[in-house]
Amino acid sequence: MKNYLLFLFSMSSLIALSQSRKIPTDTTVVTTHNTTIKGINFSYTATTGTQPVWNKKDEPIATLYYTYYERTNIKNRANRPLVISFNGGPGSASVWMHIAYTGPKVLNIDDEGYPIQPYGVKNNPNSILDVADIVYVNPVNTGYSRMIENKKGELPKRETFFGINADIKYLAEWINTFVTRKNRWESPKYIIGESYGGTRVMGLANELQSKQWMYLNGVILVSPADYKLYATSQPVYSALNLPYFTAAAWYQKVLPPTLQQKDLLDILPESETYAIQTLMPALAKGGFISENEKLEVAKKMAYYSGLSETAILQNNLDIPTSFFWKELLRNKTGQTIGRLDSRYLGIDKTETGDSPDYSPELTSWLHSFTPAINYYIKEHLNFKTDVKYNMFGDVHPWDRRNNNTREDLRKAMAQNPYLKVLVQSGYYDGATTYFGAKYTMWQVDPSGKMKDRFSFKGYRSGHMMYLRHEDLISANDDLRAFIKSSLSKGKSAKY
Repeated sequence: MKNYLLFLFSMSSLIALSQSRKIPTDTTVVTTHNTTIKGINFSYTATTGTQPVWNKKDEPIATLYYTYYERTNIKNRANRPLVISFNGGPGSASVWMHIAYTGPKVLNIDDEGYPIQPYGVKNNPNSILDVADIVYVNPVNTGYSRMIENKKGELPKRETFFGINADIKYLAEWINTFVTRKNRWESPKYIIGESYGGTRVMGLANELQSKQWMYLNGVILVSPADYKLYATSQPVYSALNLPYFTAAAWYQKVLPPTLQQKDLLDILPESETYAIQTLMPALAKGGFISENEKLEVAKKMAYYSGLSETAILQNNLDIPTSFFWKELLRNKTGQTIGRLDSRYLGIDKTETGDSPDYSPELTSWLHSFTPAINYYIKEHLNFKTDVKYNMFGDVHPWDRRNNNTREDLRKAMAQNPYLKVLVQSGYYDGATTYFGAKYTMWQVDPSGKMKDRFSFKGYRSGHMMYLRHEDLISANDDLRAFIKSSLSKGKSAKY
């Protein structure tokens, strides 16, 4: 008996050692669900799983984890829009918009977006699933997406995936395969990207059109990150931060009374005008600005930002956003404010310093999102694996060279009269500011001939505006209206 038990123990040990923690290369799990959106009850299927990325030899070199929601009982799928959804990072999973914005389930959070227990999800009565099917895509090393070893046990080169242009290229190929497998070539198509996903979908618009011959009806930029703007290192562009400073200071109630007593949307146009017409030219003069003009600008910046004139002058009128997050409440409560959402407050070890110790909004979000997505995938979508779900994955070094995504979007729009663009931003986002997003929108088409095909929507929240319940409703309604307005409705694609 003892020998038999020893044999069983040895065999179980060998089995355990022979197992490896790997994600399947090509697999699907389908579940059926029911929901009520905008007062209408209907059923839908959720298909979750992995689909390969192929190399030129038609060998799998990676597999991407995705979740695809499809409303059932649709008589004509050719008229049914398909939305392809990405988050950003780079290196972020598609979890954020998936279970907090457009999907059929949303987090258990309070009305302002803060974590509550028990963690989990609930029905989203504002999802756009009533008007469009949606697929949430996780790029390589995010979510459950992973690179695949070849026969020699070697992983593909990292530069195959990790860079602005590499990312766009392989994702466009993957989308082609997905659309073909799901028989969605006839459908109107939209791509939506949040944060770095904004850069991604600007580039994808042209890559899909020029290399995959796939034409879109809409591109949606949610709190877009534009590295054409951030990578300049030119102080003149910091002028674009002033309206965000105004918004965050207004929310934290530290503006002068003449501004504080007004509504936010009444004061932002003032700050925007000052930023473009006065602050930007002043910063362009650098150290050769006159002393009188420098003092005058510092005074007005203090008026619009809630910072002291002294702090502004000490920074030569060029205020780093990290300094703003540390400085704004330094002499009031001693707390820091959030980077991605400046409604959130943090507590640093010391009140001194030039930047916060951590991002209070991000820790809050990870607090609620991480348990929810892990629970939801396993218990609701029935996808089981021991592989870790990467909220943020290792995608570095990330190659930012040859960033032509603004021009890519312009070319795609010029060549496709159907294509329209919606930009959504939160006023309290200090990472990808709403005014920076407006600036990007203005720069895409210098001719101005396509400006009527752009639209901008702002919200009284931060980077993930949809975490605030009021904005979850309005932002989804804006998406719904954009999708409906950009359908062809029988009109030819011509100028």
